[in-house]
Amino acid sequence: MKAVSLAEELKSNSYPGRGIVIGKSKDGKTAVTAYFIMGRSENSRNRVFVEDGEGIRTQAFDPAKLEDPSLIIYAPVRVLGNKTIVTNGDQTDTIYQGMDKQLTFEQSLRCREFEPDGPNYTPRISGIMHIENGGYNYAMSILKSSDGNPESCSRFTFAYENPLCGEGHFIHTYMGDGNPLPSFEGEPKRVEIEGDIDSFTSMVWESLNKDNKVSLFVRFIDIATGKYESRIVNKNQK
Repeated sequence: MKAVSLAEELKSNSYPGRGIVIGKSKDGKTAVTAYFIMGRSENSRNRVFVEDGEGIRTQAFDPAKLEDPSLIIYAPVRVLGNKTIVTNGDQTDTIYQGMDKQLTFEQSLRCREFEPDGPNYTPRISGIMHIENGGYNYAMSILKSSDGNPESCSRFTFAYENPLCGEGHFIHTYMGDGNPLPSFEGEPKRVEIEGDIDSFTSMVWESLNKDNKVSLFVRFIDIATGKYESRIVNKNQK
């Protein structure tokens, strides 16, 4: 699989849903991640990202318009020691609690499956970044229904050791818009990682569909020190 332009991948899909990018900067010094959310309904669009300790959480932009918080209010990013967890739902907490009890990333997700939002049965996508002693690796997971059949859950985990400089992987929930929404297929897409945190953040945000994008989080972590910089972009602003 050849690395492709992340900008072109985003521009070519009006509704990838929620997406996770994890990779390494071109100079090899920085671990990179991005997480974005999109929305079609008023309830889904009524959200912002806010800082929460070393991670973030979603929050209703206008609390008076919040309808069903069950699948839209959660902590997408949490940090456990030298591990950064990024997901599209409350399985962030499941992974955090499991790994805190010495379970692996994959084992921690065994008790979870796709979201109960039929007929879409939105996949749960998750990522884990591990930085230790100047080394860096990451893994990604998708839990999805079997071609829209909720009777069966398909579980896929992809692990990347010694990731290449200037490259990463992109996984998202939907192949595109539709009713029901078609779940992501295949392995995470190999994408190019370019620029510093501000140019990378700008590229991702500007490439997302202007009508459907809601919020974006980006973090660059120094592999040598573990120190990080983060950016949050919210479409809803007061």
